Amino acid sequence: MQRREFVLVGTALASFGGLARTQSMEGFAATTSREDGWNTATGDDDKLVDTTALSKMADRLAASGSNIHSVLVVHRGKLVFERYLQGSDQVPTSFFGSRVEDVVFNAGTRHAMKSATKSVASLAVGIAIDRGLIHDVDEPILGFFPELADLRTPESDRLLLRHALSMTLGLEWIESTPATGDRANDETRMYFSGDPCRYVLTRRAVAEPGQQFFYSTGALALVSAILHRATGRPLDEFARETLLEPLGISGEEWSRMGRDSDAGGGLRMRPRDMAKIGQLVLAGGRWDGRQIVSKGWVEASTASRLKATDDQDYGYLWWSGRARANRRTVRWIGALGRGGQSIRVVPELDLVVVVTAGYYQDYSPQAFSVQFGVFSDVLQAISPPL
Repeated sequence: MQRREFVLVGTALASFGGLARTQSMEGFAATTSREDGWNTATGDDDKLVDTTALSKMADRLAASGSNIHSVLVVHRGKLVFERYLQGSDQVPTSFFGSRVEDVVFNAGTRHAMKSATKSVASLAVGIAIDRGLIHDVDEPILGFFPELADLRTPESDRLLLRHALSMTLGLEWIESTPATGDRANDETRMYFSGDPCRYVLTRRAVAEPGQQFFYSTGALALVSAILHRATGRPLDEFARETLLEPLGISGEEWSRMGRDSDAGGGLRMRPRDMAKIGQLVLAGGRWDGRQIVSKGWVEASTASRLKATDDQDYGYLWWSGRARANRRTVRWIGALGRGGQSIRVVPELDLVVVVTAGYYQDYSPQAFSVQFGVFSDVLQAISPPL
């Protein structure tokens, strides 16, 4: 969830600390007419959603100078609330990096998903398995890389695709934060190595595969390369045809590192499109009457497989946790990315919540409180089904 990258540092960087001029740019109800496949609800269409409370929440965000960029709420398959704001963001440059600018966001603005990209890659893996292009998650990783035969040992042969998907490779990996642009971390070293997969697979073993959670964007270099080899196309092309286009998503940007897509954090798309990813998962892999990814994969990939942090579990590139919602505790499933990017699915409430933000360099407790506080406020505005 925490990734490093090169940033053009200037005076605008101070806005990450809470100086962003965040302003409300659209009304509280999802009334925008767009040909993107969303059914929208307005006013009192959904009696279980307190849109007045959601509007007040967004107004508070705008008035407080927070760096939240958008909040979208989907309930019972309808887009019931969206708000776009203004704040500082990292805008991509022609080189691997970005510059900081003040951005006025709207429904058409693509936003960096950062490590929420990983969960989209998980869906692509599921589609490849559904189509028989990958046999199953127990395929040995080195079986996809004959050119790395010199790395094969009894120990390395035990590394399976499931271990990359669950961040349990057992290989030493350090992704330092905040991002400073130096090369003192494994992710940056991997990209400069010239052979990312070899770099990842030659890290020192510090645990048995499958036993411990080690957050590693390097695991996604393996996943991206495996998908490329199994499908014959880079991940971004395979996902566009089999996942994004069937969802009515277009205009996304997915960066590559060499010949392979950046599965660890290179995807940019509109928040409305991020909400489609969440709704797809909520609906067991279905969208508009079409089964895009199997229900079995959705269930397997979002299941809690091991404890990742004190209060969050991990599946196959999906996070999960629990939160309070009107005097009850509900389980959420999430695609989470650095800076405050999130797609959270709450099956018990038939709910999807999307938040984008610009806290890329701010790891303070206050910044995390603001980010999770948006989700918490949304939960309090949703009445449980009768």
